[in-house]
Amino acid sequence: MARIDRRTFIHESTRAMAGAAVGLTILRGQGSAFAANDEIGIAVVGIHGRGQSHMDAYCGMPGVRVVALCDPDTRLFADRAKKIEQKQGQAPKCYADIRRCLEDPNVDAISIATTNHWHALATIWGCQAGKDVYVEKPASWCVREGRKMVEAAEKYGRVVQVGTQSRSSQTHRDAVARLHAGEIGQVYMARALCYKPRGSVGFKQPTKVPEGLDFGLWLGPGPQQPYHENLVHYNWHWFWDFGNGDIGNQGAHEMDIARWGLGKTLPVKVFSTGGRFGYQDQGQTPNTQVATFEYDDGTQLVFEVRGHYTNDEMGVRVGNLFYGSEGYMVSSDGFKAHMGPKGDGPPKQGLQPKPVGGSGAGDHFRNFIDAVRSRKREDLNADILEGHLSAAHCHLANISYRLGRALRFDPVKEAFIGDEQADKLLTRPYRKPFAVPERV
Repeated sequence: MARIDRRTFIHESTRAMAGAAVGLTILRGQGSAFAANDEIGIAVVGIHGRGQSHMDAYCGMPGVRVVALCDPDTRLFADRAKKIEQKQGQAPKCYADIRRCLEDPNVDAISIATTNHWHALATIWGCQAGKDVYVEKPASWCVREGRKMVEAAEKYGRVVQVGTQSRSSQTHRDAVARLHAGEIGQVYMARALCYKPRGSVGFKQPTKVPEGLDFGLWLGPGPQQPYHENLVHYNWHWFWDFGNGDIGNQGAHEMDIARWGLGKTLPVKVFSTGGRFGYQDQGQTPNTQVATFEYDDGTQLVFEVRGHYTNDEMGVRVGNLFYGSEGYMVSSDGFKAHMGPKGDGPPKQGLQPKPVGGSGAGDHFRNFIDAVRSRKREDLNADILEGHLSAAHCHLANISYRLGRALRFDPVKEAFIGDEQADKLLTRPYRKPFAVPERV
């Protein structure tokens, strides 16, 4: 009898249908672990900007190989595949359609760096196909999508890491542990800042789709609309159909750190205001925004976006400030605690900080791969549930901003209280066949 290798055995013996609407299959059993010497095959999905960082991270990692690239813009394939071949000695396969990529038996995990509006569906399809998933921040495009991503990871036993890299930073992990241990007393407020200059994107008229770009696949779950050059490849961030503004872009990192430091899940109240000031252009999301979240014990998180010239806040332009009953902590100085009314008091003694979640500090991509090998989701530094909760804050703020009023929220039901208009913005109509399913 011919000997078969481990990969062939798993893919053949556990093959079963899942996600019938897209024809995907479960390719790895929920309890299957990788042996120490097994090579993990990665497909990078979305290869223009941030995706290149994904490629570089995996190409330099022992026991990992980039076996596939996936992007609806096939103009990128030749350059990206050549770079990987130079590093690995073997070129990856290239797919325009993620559904074909997920059918590749050499792909064990996917690493998603697409537009925000593709994050959820790509993750869910990946889980249904038996792949583990690394997905960039914000985890989702809307609140409901994040919850469905959590459900998919649970149902299919997948390891799903979110790209909020600060959770793997020793500096940030130590700061959060010290906050939780009471270094500045009872923390009653966090401020998260995103002061990044963002110039006008101007106006781009609808034009013919460039040869090599499958714009229908790029639109995916989003509504049908004409192509224009402000969408592909970066300025989609500033259009509601595809992005979430800077509060959901750079802000998603700082929001996650603020919520982590506070030790909170979801708020009970949210109010956000702002606008797109200083120029007139095609962008839709605010370049200036303030959001206030209140939790059930009265603790607050305040987030601020400033997209124009501005002062900093105690040396912080992109980062965090925490305020407690005995002092405050600022990220610009390495999260030093400033004690007392003037901030120059002696440091607090006798603290016994406990390690915060995940398996420890280090490379965030490596943390994902380690958890893929161990099959222990608790090893992840940024599990999909944490990513969902932080992204949901960004989405709730944007809903309040777009409706122009304060909103009350039920953190258990993940729905607004007595507000059908706001509830409609927790999800979206989907363009078939790219619908995020109600039952994953």
